[in-house]
Amino acid sequence: MTTATTFAQLALAAPLAQAIDDLGFTQLTDIQRSALPLTLAGKDIAAQGRTGTGKTITFLITAIQRLLTQPAKKGRVDRHPRVLIVAPTRELVVQIHDDARQLLRHTELRLHAVYGGVDYKKQQQAFDHGTDILVGTPGRLLDYYKQRRYSLRLTEMLIIDEADRMFDLGFIRDIRFMMRRLPHWKERQSLLFSATLSRRVMELAYEHMNNPEQIRAEEGELTAHGIEEILYHPAQEEKQALMVHLLRSLAVERGIIFTNEKRTGEKLANFLARYGFKTGILSGDVPQRKRMRILQDFSGGRLQLLVATDVASRGIHVDHVSHVFNYDLPEEAESYVHRIGRTARAGASGMAVSFACERYCMALPDIEAMVGHRIPVQPIDGSMLDIGEPTHPKATAEGMRSGKSVHKPRRRHLSRQHPRKK
Repeated sequence: MTTATTFAQLALAAPLAQAIDDLGFTQLTDIQRSALPLTLAGKDIAAQGRTGTGKTITFLITAIQRLLTQPAKKGRVDRHPRVLIVAPTRELVVQIHDDARQLLRHTELRLHAVYGGVDYKKQQQAFDHGTDILVGTPGRLLDYYKQRRYSLRLTEMLIIDEADRMFDLGFIRDIRFMMRRLPHWKERQSLLFSATLSRRVMELAYEHMNNPEQIRAEEGELTAHGIEEILYHPAQEEKQALMVHLLRSLAVERGIIFTNEKRTGEKLANFLARYGFKTGILSGDVPQRKRMRILQDFSGGRLQLLVATDVASRGIHVDHVSHVFNYDLPEEAESYVHRIGRTARAGASGMAVSFACERYCMALPDIEAMVGHRIPVQPIDGSMLDIGEPTHPKATAEGMRSGKSVHKPRRRHLSRQHPRKK
């Protein structure tokens, strides 16, 4: 198994092997070649894997193979999920759920996903039918656990995806709470995946896992080989015009644009819509149902551009993204890796363009130190900022309310308009 380079060489259970064949998977990625021989043998791992490397398929194959080939623990009933998968964002949970559903198509295993922003009672009622694989965000998982909708007492496998993001978003207390309710680390298999295996991530691994094998990306390999990186140094007031010029000149087919602040993203999304680009906006204020529709329109090609804040930077898993733009250079180096990982997925090629303006350029040295190379700088000339008048002056981005910010405007105090009579 250690020399396997294709899925066919892994000797997987027939229903799982058939699903993999249906999906057209053939060659193993680097992380799959390193991890699957260990995980399929029941070993714990702590793996460093950037997005788009095939880590989701890695842990799903491991979990499904285990459920198909090994009996459940004695005394297990429907409310005892055999596999628990924890992810930091609802978008990532949805993506894992969709991938798992594809791999489970020839089995009778039951899958359930829980996350915020959708019908609470409907997700709650689904527990009545039992679940073999439970995937969710920490907060919603904890809610249902405290309501005793499920038990972790006989869970056989724990999978934590994007562990470093759990720390960033403040979920680590919830993670530790659930880990303490699971069987002893010797009585379960645990898989941890993270963009970086930082000290705090490894402390979590050594505290709650069974001597995990570390699988690290090679130094300087945090970004995909297929990503062409470019850097511009515009002034703050030049960024919108430069963005329009690049979208035109690069013939962007499907692009994601990241901003550091919600208001910046809203203004930019509407600006691009007025210049004829079919644009959607994702931020924390967009309702979940609308967020899912925007993502579906983007993945289906009905939207050309998606403007997103960092709240969505790890939850967007869309194939064939040709370009990623850091309209605002991220203030943390790790975020740069996560953002540009939205392109060049699964061996494809892509381009990552970053703007280092006077407000955010201070993060550049840390970013270049993390990725292990200098990002090539391109010059800006005056013609690049001459973009003409808007072609669709009344257009708005998807996710906005009548062209205005999605947050509610402040209401005027009634006493200023109609003072009370004495």
